[in-house]
Amino acid sequence: NSENIKKVLDIVFNTSKNNKVAVVVSAFGKTTDKLFAGANEALEDITAAKAILETIKELHHQVIDDLIFVNKKEVREETAALFNRLNSIYEGVFLLQELSDKTLAKVYSFGERLSSYIIANAAKELFDTTHQESRDLISTNNEYLNAQVNFKITNKNITSFFDKNKHQVTVLGGFISSNTDSETTTLGRGGSDFSASIYAAALNADELQIWTDVSGMFTSNPSVVKQAYPISEISYEEAMELSHFGAKVLYPPTIQPSLRKEIPIRIKNTFHPKSDGTLIC
Repeated sequence: NSENIKKVLDIVFNTSKNNKVAVVVSAFGKTTDKLFAGANEALEDITAAKAILETIKELHHQVIDDLIFVNKKEVREETAALFNRLNSIYEGVFLLQELSDKTLAKVYSFGERLSSYIIANAAKELFDTTHQESRDLISTNNEYLNAQVNFKITNKNITSFFDKNKHQVTVLGGFISSNTDSETTTLGRGGSDFSASIYAAALNADELQIWTDVSGMFTSNPSVVKQAYPISEISYEEAMELSHFGAKVLYPPTIQPSLRKEIPIRIKNTFHPKSDGTLIC
């Protein structure tokens, strides 16, 4: 919601005072699930699919109304165009009675395309920010829903863009990418964190920060074990081990690009930004 996005903007503003920052955002809460539900409903009942689409619109319009003042008309027009495209895809699914992986990847992409565009425009009113489309930078194979990254092309795209980019903050959508035919692909589970790790590695970032809703990695599951406490520092190998055994805060593939470059990863809590969190190094 708008209140939590304000928290994100505060964090970005404070971090960007002394550093250039790339900010990778995921879709707004539950949007990806709703996009999937809408696509499935479209196979049977286009009216039900459009009703789900309306609930997605409401949330995004509310955020625009709450956080954007200068460019509100332009942002509303751009998001309306995106929703019209999504509506056309749902209608196509209904008419063809077919929902392929290729179409589903397109549907999924709207969550991050909308959130990154809206957040970037909210940020622009507060500090020096630009928006960049991740699908123009992250290149993959043709596995539409769990694409494998072509790091050679991707790293070249990222470094080329950021070499020319003079803005202090760049907002990008996570999870989304495209193949060599410019068709939309997605990076699968943990895709937004993975996107952030890809950008961090390509740019030789000082640090990759993953902002979540817990204050780092804990000695055990804090919702089950009362004595669990956050770990201040942990090695890459130990973090991988914990995530393999169920630590949901980190998904193993996320670490790989940053691990190869030995970039420190810090897990932080959006709701308690002053907590130290966990440093993986």
